[in-house]
Amino acid sequence: MSTPDPATNPDPASTPGLEPGGGVRPGDTPPAEASATAGLAGSQDPPPTSGGGTFRTLGVVFGVLVVVLVVGVLVWAFVLG
Repeated sequence: MSTPDPATNPDPASTPGLEPGGGVRPGDTPPAEASATAGLAGSQDPPPTSGGGTFRTLGVVFGVLVVVLVVGVLVWAFVLG
């Protein structure tokens, strides 16, 4: 059987900050979790912008043009025709 690697499997007896039994003192950070969250707050990217506003505006303009066209055809057919 091979000897365990101390970098991936540290000896709890020689790990600083651990109490007997493997626990940590209140307010102390466990050694394995100390670097897991380091620097996360500053690395968030802003949400991507999309062209949703442009397509929405074009849709509204197209809808208004269709309504004007339909009303114009109905006025022409019933009033002038």
